[in-house]
Amino acid sequence: MERIFTHIDCFAGPGGICTGLHAAGFNTLVAIEYIKSCCDTYSANHPEVHVINSDIRKVYENDILPFIPKEGVDLVTSGMPCETFSTAGNTSRSFYDDRQFLFREGIRIAKIANAKMILFENVPGITSKKASKDSSELIVEILRKELCRAGYKNLIQVVLDATKFGVPQKRNRFFILATRFEDWWLSEPTQYRKAATVADALAGLPNVIANSGEEKKEYTNETSEYQDLLRNDFFWKRENLTKNFIVNHMPMKHRDCTLKRFSLLNQGESLKSLFDRYDGKEREELQGQRILPKKLFIKRNYRLKLNEPSPTVTSHCLDEFVHPLYDRCLTVRECARLQSFPDSYDFVGGPYIVPHIDRTVQDKYEQIGDAVPPLLAYAWGLQIINLFKINKHED
Repeated sequence: MERIFTHIDCFAGPGGICTGLHAAGFNTLVAIEYIKSCCDTYSANHPEVHVINSDIRKVYENDILPFIPKEGVDLVTSGMPCETFSTAGNTSRSFYDDRQFLFREGIRIAKIANAKMILFENVPGITSKKASKDSSELIVEILRKELCRAGYKNLIQVVLDATKFGVPQKRNRFFILATRFEDWWLSEPTQYRKAATVADALAGLPNVIANSGEEKKEYTNETSEYQDLLRNDFFWKRENLTKNFIVNHMPMKHRDCTLKRFSLLNQGESLKSLFDRYDGKEREELQGQRILPKKLFIKRNYRLKLNEPSPTVTSHCLDEFVHPLYDRCLTVRECARLQSFPDSYDFVGGPYIVPHIDRTVQDKYEQIGDAVPPLLAYAWGLQIINLFKINKHED
């Protein structure tokens, strides 16, 4: 009988890690997530998983133990919120609060579940974040020390480039993989996939017209190896959730002045490019017509290049990217393609757009931007299963 590998998903988001691990051969038993819209999306796509919609600090033994084997689980994953570690915005990074110590909850859950391994995920900026403003000790140093104290002394840490694993997106992510077995040999994934581009990612998706309110559901005849993979629910082990039409491909609403701004952009250009191109009176005229904003937002309105991977997809992906060919922002499905979510993955939770002021709700774009790319999680799943076999612990 084939060995089933078990998993608990902490800070689960909409299910990016679970999706990749499931394709690799893992059975996720419990997921813990604070944002309800993420939980709704997660449950719709992984109905077999017991999803706990709660602050992880309020999740205890009696919430988990009834759903896992008596001997414990093979793996706990923990991708805690990254805002305080990100170098993309200095404001969040300057804060020193309890978010940066939420890794302790992943360790606590692993101990409750008697997990054999823990996989932590975050932005590379975590490696340089201090524990406090006046401290020289880094967060990752504290994380490693606390893993050792919890019995997970054998560990590796690595930064992986998602493009190396077939994700059409320039996204570097930091990982720590730890086990309580001190004699185990550990290593990061090396099963690279063919590099994919934005053109590969968007293949088969028809254009939708901004402000039309018309969602397109039928694929075009255009194809790519990448598109075929995301539509292959046998690969993703999602045959019971297969859809023969496109989901989440609704066009956004844009003001006329915004559409005129988009028309000025060439591939590889952004709002900053327009500020550089137009200055003095010409810029003032464009600002007077509201084609250009009064203030420059550095990471806004980047028109994607067809022949390259996209920049990192973030929770602000709605504002950050413009379609490479059409004068509009990307649809939810197009962003999901860049993140490597299978096409049958339906982001049912939350509204299409919600102000970022409310941190208790994530719209569909935020859910996608904050997720771990499933293809990257798939690579980790294959590698961890291989490590169990190499270390003679597959039975």
